[in-house]
Amino acid sequence: MKIGQVAPGATAVPVGSGRALVIKAKGGLGNRMLSALTGLAFAELTGRAPVIDWRDGTYGPLGVNAYPLLFEAPPLTAPECFDAAQSVTPAIWSGQMGEDAIAMISRNDPNSHSSPTIYRKYCVDLSRLDAPEEVAVFWSYLPKFGRIAGHLRRHPAFAGRPIEAVMQDLLTRYFTPNARIRARVEAILAEARGPAGRPLIGVHIRYTDRKIPLGKVKAALRRRIAERPGAAIFLATDNAAVQAEMRAEFEGIVVAPKYLPEDGARLHSEHATFDKTAEAESALVDMWVLGRADHLIYSKHSSFSVTSALLGGLGPGRIDDVDRFNLPVVVKRLVQNHV
Repeated sequence: MKIGQVAPGATAVPVGSGRALVIKAKGGLGNRMLSALTGLAFAELTGRAPVIDWRDGTYGPLGVNAYPLLFEAPPLTAPECFDAAQSVTPAIWSGQMGEDAIAMISRNDPNSHSSPTIYRKYCVDLSRLDAPEEVAVFWSYLPKFGRIAGHLRRHPAFAGRPIEAVMQDLLTRYFTPNARIRARVEAILAEARGPAGRPLIGVHIRYTDRKIPLGKVKAALRRRIAERPGAAIFLATDNAAVQAEMRAEFEGIVVAPKYLPEDGARLHSEHATFDKTAEAESALVDMWVLGRADHLIYSKHSSFSVTSALLGGLGPGRIDDVDRFNLPVVVKRLVQNHV
């Protein structure tokens, strides 16, 4: 798509006609969705039009916005409309709005991809709501609701609402999966629950670049099966060996067909050679089925799992967080939300 060309379903808003918040992305689906929720809330706080820019090549061809390919979103301005913008905060993006966060960090801060604070260099100042520039850029690898909590408490649209309720509302408004994904979700739920409508236990196991405690997952699953004899089990994992191991130990596991690297390598990357959009749809099928489960076993250290729980409104009585008492994980999560 050429600079300035409008994506299907997007609204063309010429630079100079209004204030916008362009929400960039880096990382997996859970990370970029939860991060985008912070950006969407900040756009409402600042009266800016939100623009979601997923042209980084992780879930579609490099330069093509994967967001409208995956979701039936409200009409948003195409990010290409702002590629030449000069009045931008942070100023490092001026004239470079066609770039993505990965490329910008690789060029300017190649040793800082894992820095918990590098996002501040590439993200609008979240401590203030009055940036005068025409275009603001929001980017963070993780959600930053801790940084904007004070703004939310003072804003009439958000005051008195729990953060989880705000996030669920934004997920509903901006992240409705496309029709293909929704059809696959319903088909899997029908298969798993059967004519009798069996209860469904969802299990998410991340086991590639980050590994959750598999033994605790199995123990939690056995407890929940004992409580709900005959329950269906839906397993979502990024590791082929783990999927085979779980199916060997537990009967009746249902999975959504998807590509899983045999070597246990990280699935989603801008360098992947398979159909990245199709596999992103498969991952979203996993996410939405997990959100529809009656009980979910997961690690809150995984943003993918957290997004699933938010989608389903799954409260403490319906989840088992296998990293609940993992102090380094808990502390890291709390700190990252506020730094």
